[in-house]
Amino acid sequence: MSPPSSAPSERSPGPAVDPRALRRSIPGTALFDGDLAMRGFALNAMCYSFNDAANRTAFVADEDAYCARYGVTGEQRAAVAARDVLAMLEAGGNVYYLAKLAGILGLNVQDLGALQTGRSVDDFKAMLVAARAGVDPDLGGLHFGSRPSTSSRERENA
Repeated sequence: MSPPSSAPSERSPGPAVDPRALRRSIPGTALFDGDLAMRGFALNAMCYSFNDAANRTAFVADEDAYCARYGVTGEQRAAVAARDVLAMLEAGGNVYYLAKLAGILGLNVQDLGALQTGRSVDDFKAMLVAARAGVDPDLGGLHFGSRPSTSSRERENA
């Protein structure tokens, strides 16, 4: 094994940037990090329990008792009682677990997306359709700019 080179690198890495800081800079977005996960553990554990139909029935029968069974905090309980999904997210709820609770509350994933983005459900759906227009399946991912009028397969066969 050779010793590490002391030669300067060809490009300077510049100042270190914490990638978490970049994610935290997205307006309206809470980074679901370890701290938030720990804060939301009880709420998320309760929501995970809704994979079982009997637990969903028990929750509907007595929300307070069911929340107490999982040690849901006062902040989380208030958010659940108010059906305030954004407050549940702020209290440590993970959207993937909250989707189970949302189903009990009569909400679907598009309803959650609309709430998270501050849009109406119709506007959220339109945003998804517009975003879909930016995906070229032949390229296997997103592209920026207007969608080409023909796919790469069509261009190859032309």
